[in-house]
Amino acid sequence: MACFFRRSVALQLSKVVGVSEDALIPLISAVPVSKKHVCDLRTTSDLRVSVNSLLQRGAVPPDGDLQTQTQALANQIKRDAVVEEVVAGRGVIHFRLNRLILAQKLLEQLHSEPDGFGVKSDLLRHLQGGRTLVEFSSPNIAKKFHAGHLRSTIIGNFIANLKKALGKDVIRVNYLGDWGMQFGLLGAGFERFGSQEKLKTRPLEHLFEVYVQVNREVESDESVRSAAAEFYRRLVQREDQALELWRQFREITVDEYKRIYQRLGVDFDHYSGESFHDGQTQNVLEELKTKRLLKTTEKGTGVVDLSAMGDMSSYATLVRSDGTSLYITRDIAAALDRKQRFGFDEMIYVTDKSQSVHFQQLFHILSAMGHEWAERCHHVAFGLVQGMSTRRGEVVFLEDVLEEARSRMINNMRQSRTSKVLEEPELTAERVGISALIIQDFKGPLISDYKFDWDKVLQSQGDTGVFLQYTHARLCSLLRRHASESYSCRDVSPLTDSRSVSVLQHLLRYDEVLLQSANDLQPRHLVNFLMTLSHLVASAHRELPVKGSPAAAAQARLCLFSAVRSVLANGMRILGITPVDKM
Repeated sequence: MACFFRRSVALQLSKVVGVSEDALIPLISAVPVSKKHVCDLRTTSDLRVSVNSLLQRGAVPPDGDLQTQTQALANQIKRDAVVEEVVAGRGVIHFRLNRLILAQKLLEQLHSEPDGFGVKSDLLRHLQGGRTLVEFSSPNIAKKFHAGHLRSTIIGNFIANLKKALGKDVIRVNYLGDWGMQFGLLGAGFERFGSQEKLKTRPLEHLFEVYVQVNREVESDESVRSAAAEFYRRLVQREDQALELWRQFREITVDEYKRIYQRLGVDFDHYSGESFHDGQTQNVLEELKTKRLLKTTEKGTGVVDLSAMGDMSSYATLVRSDGTSLYITRDIAAALDRKQRFGFDEMIYVTDKSQSVHFQQLFHILSAMGHEWAERCHHVAFGLVQGMSTRRGEVVFLEDVLEEARSRMINNMRQSRTSKVLEEPELTAERVGISALIIQDFKGPLISDYKFDWDKVLQSQGDTGVFLQYTHARLCSLLRRHASESYSCRDVSPLTDSRSVSVLQHLLRYDEVLLQSANDLQPRHLVNFLMTLSHLVASAHRELPVKGSPAAAAQARLCLFSAVRSVLANGMRILGITPVDKM
């Protein structure tokens, strides 16, 4: 319902500047509330507009001193039932909202349509509709899920969740690394010292052992290298025995991955892989030749010139001298196939920052081929996690991280005096532990590397996933205790105190935060919003008791706490976190 207040302010402002309400709405924002906010009589319910933003949009002419112009505009704007006061700040006009109407309108919508709050705002209307394809996670088959793939998985899941919440049709794609010379090595290695029996009992561990051993031997034994090249040749030529072994590796790995994804609460609409598109690369090369984009070097490789001057100072190699395709060739084939198959409006790739140049080349080539939709393809890059280890030492596999998070969380919960007796303590500990991992990952810019610290990650105080879950569980507990009491949001007059207004004022910003997150695909904006909301409601919970308060105040406060719980849960789900009701 933040849009109701923006529209009210835009209506008054438009009468003065002569610009439509719709054009003004994006320029109007809610004044942020600090999580360290001290309850006092200065708390206000404000929206604001920058006079500079009005100048840039041509809503007002550049006429004299900015401060004088700000004051002159403020003096012309009329007050009404919603806007009680108009105050000229430094280049900013503040619109002080009626506290009672603020509480009525916000809680009315949150009570009647909690899932629609924020996401159906006027601010976000232009983002609705269309189809988004998100490629994320994308591990290599025949290898255990590496901890390094965690970032791609949770970031991609967040982006897909956000797009879906904002009304997009979302397709989640897991593009597996299931082709290339490494499978020649693995196949040759398995034929030499692999065991079908071990493959049945501990599949990925055994494949990993085989891969390590064959890589060790290939350095000193030329016959192993030849055998690997021969096995890959058999794969490319679709020889039955080689393909059957490769399929076995792939199916075993995908089944194992699905089990891990289930623990993370992540699912995919489509599993794909390089192997699926290898057969399409010839068509890509033919199209590039027809458009005179593919050139042959003296070494016999096929390249595409990427230089601005056409002097080959920058180029991408698409074909080896032996005629086999490369990763980028298969990526071009995959992009063309997806556009034809899914008809996406935008496609987002989520990988670490080391692949940034690869995606610049990919988008450049697609654009050079005449595909205008390449402009709507984006690479979301992320940095590395440093120092992630378990009690047993340096961590390699994601499952070890999940086990470590769960065991540490169970231990912390057992030692806490506030922990409840839980029906499924292991499941709760896992969900809280995963929340902690996600929040730690999402607190800063995705492109940044960060140092992992278990003690900081699992703290119950401060801006952690544990604190977020604890706040949600505490609100659920409060609502359960008063479940027998019917309450409505009709009389919200007890919520005009500073503490309540600070919570309501913060809720006004939810749609702005979603817009900011959608614009740059960074989860930290939503994380910061939810953390501030958690701190504000923790203070409100202490200072605005339900039990022992007059009936009207108790009902209004229950309505407020229920509303906050809904927004917290909705925001957590967008981040990829499953809220817990008890902990």
